Amino acid sequence: MSSPSVEHSVQFAPTAPTSPPDRSFTPWLALIAVVLGQFMVGLDGSVVSSVNPEIGRDLNASNAGLQWVTNAYLLAVAATLILGGKLGDRFGRRVIYITGVAGFIAASIAIGLSRTIDEVIFFRVVQGFFGALIMPNTLGLLWDVFPRNKLGVAVGVWAMVSSASVPLGPVLGGLLVENATWQSVFWINGLIGAFALVASVLALPRSKNPDRGQRFDVPGVLLLALGLVVLVFGVVNGATWGWGAGGTVGCIAGGLAVLLFFGWYETRVSHPLVPMRLLRSPTLTSGTLVTAINVFVLLGTLFLVMLYLQNVRGYTPLEAGWRMMPLSVASIGASPLGATVTERFGARLTLPLGMLLEAGASFGLLGLDVDSSYAAMWPSFTALGLGVGMVTASGGAVVGSVPVKDAGVAGGVLTTALQMGGALGGSVLVSLIGSRVGSGLAGELTSAGVPGPVASGLAGAKDSVALGVWPLSPHMTAQVKAAVIEGSGHAFMNGVHTAASVAGVLCVVGAVVAVIGVRPNASAATSG
Repeated sequence: MSSPSVEHSVQFAPTAPTSPPDRSFTPWLALIAVVLGQFMVGLDGSVVSSVNPEIGRDLNASNAGLQWVTNAYLLAVAATLILGGKLGDRFGRRVIYITGVAGFIAASIAIGLSRTIDEVIFFRVVQGFFGALIMPNTLGLLWDVFPRNKLGVAVGVWAMVSSASVPLGPVLGGLLVENATWQSVFWINGLIGAFALVASVLALPRSKNPDRGQRFDVPGVLLLALGLVVLVFGVVNGATWGWGAGGTVGCIAGGLAVLLFFGWYETRVSHPLVPMRLLRSPTLTSGTLVTAINVFVLLGTLFLVMLYLQNVRGYTPLEAGWRMMPLSVASIGASPLGATVTERFGARLTLPLGMLLEAGASFGLLGLDVDSSYAAMWPSFTALGLGVGMVTASGGAVVGSVPVKDAGVAGGVLTTALQMGGALGGSVLVSLIGSRVGSGLAGELTSAGVPGPVASGLAGAKDSVALGVWPLSPHMTAQVKAAVIEGSGHAFMNGVHTAASVAGVLCVVGAVVAVIGVRPNASAATSG
């Protein structure tokens, strides 16, 4: 295979500076600035999983309202990520990144000061928008400031922080809510963000894309945001409405239709928001799909495991979070290793390897039961962390497969897939658990010894059982209670096994896609 041209080299070049370079500029301070912002955005996608009960009690919120505390954030990020990358390409990554960090801090403080669940959800949307200004510009800033021989190390640190931020969320959230208040989970962003702002002002270079004179594709921005929001809204609510319900089908079909129209429209404008030529890069297309599967499996598994640990096993949020530490530690260790391997051998090795590790982790959960020991859990948590670290570390190579001028847009495409995968992961896997529980609860209760009429009546409690909460009543005898606990536990674990199997199959598909689609030279720091 011939070598790529300079324009399509996998090595990014710095964007055009608007002022002479500062010789005292420190790349490692710039790395600190970038990873702190990335850490904030990733952390806030999962940290609320352990504090939602406290928010619900304090603000008298419904379960649906609490779901939107998470989903509103993920939707806002997903809908505006490509816009954030495009703004960075046009107006300079430094100014857009700093704006994102400052806005994220302000929105986080506003969430902590909120007095109703509606206010929390609104400011979570605002927080998500500013997060979308941060994420797609992080890698581009690293490429702007690091010399070629040190870029691999910098990307490894970036990947380590990115992959660790999500699984660390429940641990940090549990620690803060047990020792302070749920508001502190958001206020801590003020401290993290302050350091990021100072480091950004001191170290990040001023730069703009040479094509900054192009017109801005406002209709494209609106079409993309509308399509993503409607599509994800339908999938997120599918578990509640039912997958065959008119609202679910209508939202999913409508979102897909808008996105198809968006793709057609982008081929007809001279300065598109997303150049359709990017889709001709098999590495970017395949890497984007694998990235979506990666975070789908990560957040989906994290969600169902936290249900298992807290509701079934009775651990507190902090205790459950600590038991997930093998995932965080493994992802932290795998990220720099994955960056080094990617730099030397390319993403065609690390992406499939990461997917296969995650597949092994998912299939490993098939051995869990209601009373499994921790020894049966941590190997899967560790394998999942290793896989997540490997896949995340390959992001630089995936984005680096497109022309330099499209760096921000490509980063936006990749991180949009990441956020959509995160928004869908928990919803889809919980829906699978609910479907399996609904179809088998009555039978499992009867098999466990619950009288037939009682079992039929308890079948209506499938939603609570799907969350790991057994339908017990003080009027039940001890024998019936024991049978209800046994039957409900079996039904719940059947649902977990179904969800884990689907996640494992998706990872195998992702590994195959990576092997076929990613080009052998897709490395973030090799020569072009």
